[in-house]
Amino acid sequence: MNTPISLDALDLAQYIRPGDGIVFGQGVGEPLGLTAKLVEQRASYSGAQVFLATGFSHTFSPEHVDHLRFKGTGGIGTMRKLASTGVLDPIPCHISAVASLLAGGQIPCDVLLLSVSPPNARGEYSFGLVNDYVQAAMARARVVIAEINPAIPWSHCDRLLRAEDFSVAVHSDVAPLELPTAAFGELEQRIAQHLAPYIPERATLQVGIGAVPEAILASLAERRGMGIHSGMIGDSVIDLIESGAVDNAHKGVDAGVTITGVLFGTQRLYRYAHENRAIRLCQTGYTHHMATLLNVHNLVSINSALEVDLTGQVNAEAIGAQHIGAVGGQVDFVRASVQTGGVSIIALAATGRNGESKITAQLAGPVTTARSDVDLIATEYGVAQLRGRSLRERVRALTAIAAPEHRDALLQAARATWSDL
Repeated sequence: MNTPISLDALDLAQYIRPGDGIVFGQGVGEPLGLTAKLVEQRASYSGAQVFLATGFSHTFSPEHVDHLRFKGTGGIGTMRKLASTGVLDPIPCHISAVASLLAGGQIPCDVLLLSVSPPNARGEYSFGLVNDYVQAAMARARVVIAEINPAIPWSHCDRLLRAEDFSVAVHSDVAPLELPTAAFGELEQRIAQHLAPYIPERATLQVGIGAVPEAILASLAERRGMGIHSGMIGDSVIDLIESGAVDNAHKGVDAGVTITGVLFGTQRLYRYAHENRAIRLCQTGYTHHMATLLNVHNLVSINSALEVDLTGQVNAEAIGAQHIGAVGGQVDFVRASVQTGGVSIIALAATGRNGESKITAQLAGPVTTARSDVDLIATEYGVAQLRGRSLRERVRALTAIAAPEHRDALLQAARATWSDL
């Protein structure tokens, strides 16, 4: 890498060719200065394909398909707008599979745009906020363009970066994205109360994104000996550490260290992670891999869903053609928690915004997590324990946690298949 240049002086056409595949860190790991330039100069490399996973910025808009093509993992965050207008072509895949798809070229990566911290005294840069599949993208990329930003924390990662890892670097002072803790209310707290007996002390937690998982975390402040091994963490993990609930002492692996792939939080989390050896960012080949997860003690996975059918099939991706979520890491952690004797939780409100039941006779979208993998389903009306239960038993258990006004209709629909219900 030569001497870093200013963002204003960057001409991406020197590095990006028409038709190239472009990858950058997901969510708060988006290098905002570089992606703004990518859009601004897009006519210079018409036909370039951009891979988008979880996104929270407003960098990309449907009109940018005049020169760019978009593929991604789903409709989480601001990606929903691109998906709903048909300009984002979703790739159904686990987030843990993205690295292998990059390595195999199924997701093309000719150019990686990377957000990094300034170097430490030894000249070592950090991935900062996101270190999940970007290492796989680095190994594949012809060009690595780094955005060095003093607002990015120097977090401990499973790999350090040096100047020679970058083809070119730019200085930036664009504030990184922040993702505040999702707000939750009485409904989500009721779900958390139902689940309290199923989350023991000394459990190791994996937590997905959303209001219900946040409510569950908030309910655990009085627990002790908890650990964190998750694909993502937010500000609420700091609350658990500071309350004494999380010490990471009983995880079975990485004692004393919170393990994650990404920091999806605010400046509070970024400051906490800066040079903090008690938090380590690892690639998905470690955070989500079964070889790792089989050694994690008392794994409790906490995830949400768009809907669940009466046999336990879980849809976390789309309603009809509307891509709202993604496969993410749900399946990896559901399977691992069950196989290790832990607990897998899928938690959701019983009804949607328009009063429709989210416990359904038939899914309106794809199956994200198979009914053969499901353990606990929870709503504000209770918990359905499905592991080892027959189909008829599942119908009864899931109907019992549906909203009361929908239970008769659900049973009636089920009797078309099981007349003895």
